[in-house]
Amino acid sequence: MLTKFTLTKILFFILVMIGIQGCLSVMPYIAPKVDDAEANISDAFPFESKYIDVLGSKIHYVESGRGPVVVLLHGNPTSSYLWRNIIPALEQNYRVIALDLIGMGKSDKPDIDYRLSDHILYFEGFVEALALEDIALVMHDWGGAIGLDYAANHENNVTGVAVMEAVVRPMSWDEADMVTTYLFKRLRDDQDGHNIVAVDNFFVEKMLPMMSGRDLNENEMAYYKAPYPTIESRKPVAQWPKEIPIDNTPKDNAGRVGANYQWLKSTSTPKLALHASPGLIFTEDFVMQLQADIPDLKVGHVGSGIHYIQETQPSNIGEQLRNWLASIN
Repeated sequence: MLTKFTLTKILFFILVMIGIQGCLSVMPYIAPKVDDAEANISDAFPFESKYIDVLGSKIHYVESGRGPVVVLLHGNPTSSYLWRNIIPALEQNYRVIALDLIGMGKSDKPDIDYRLSDHILYFEGFVEALALEDIALVMHDWGGAIGLDYAANHENNVTGVAVMEAVVRPMSWDEADMVTTYLFKRLRDDQDGHNIVAVDNFFVEKMLPMMSGRDLNENEMAYYKAPYPTIESRKPVAQWPKEIPIDNTPKDNAGRVGANYQWLKSTSTPKLALHASPGLIFTEDFVMQLQADIPDLKVGHVGSGIHYIQETQPSNIGEQLRNWLASIN
């Protein structure tokens, strides 16, 4: 049976195929909303901003609570703000730290390429600068690729890894439907990607609210938009689609992400995957493959959601993370 989400993709593809001018701008208006998003999701971010020097740039982060360290890693095009309603579920028993990746959120935007390798280097520097030990990593989107690389190379300093809607393994175009293939081939093109993401700010203005599964209010959108007021400031956001390892391109990322996935399959480090329905990366089929590849993986379903599932199911995510963390500490 066709779901509302599938029908939306079909409609978008029809719009593309008949060549409607500006079809990308139509996408948010036909985006599905999930059926059971949590009510009264807070837009407040009541945490003190902190900064620490890493490789000559300031990394912004917030922290709350005391106890074993839990680090929350966001992806594209979000920031520590994504975790605002997850932190309260964990802060009573843990020292919870949510950072902004280099070039994102309130962190500095140095003149670098913003490759995956750059983000990994800055995250390693962040952990060293704060002298963090025995870390549980909770990761979303590109935070998965960054955090899993850290875990694979610093296993003795990681107590557990939790992923949701995250980049965890190399991909293939054969796995993607026609809509995803069309969109991401455009985003990976130097000229098209620049125009769509850097000039038109598509990822922040359109993709984020479309893939959140509910209407984000003015305060939420204002917070997400604030780090990217200019074309130049959107360089990190525009680079991320090009970093996805698809059919061995880019080759260095395919090798690195692939090696970290092999580590994930073999390590005894506690592992948790949270997913929502229908999901974007962590679809039902994808989660089934994860379970087949990683027999000791704990899996939790949090309700309905697309990609930015923290914007629809924060309480469910927080509860499952809290229970998992209690089981590994």
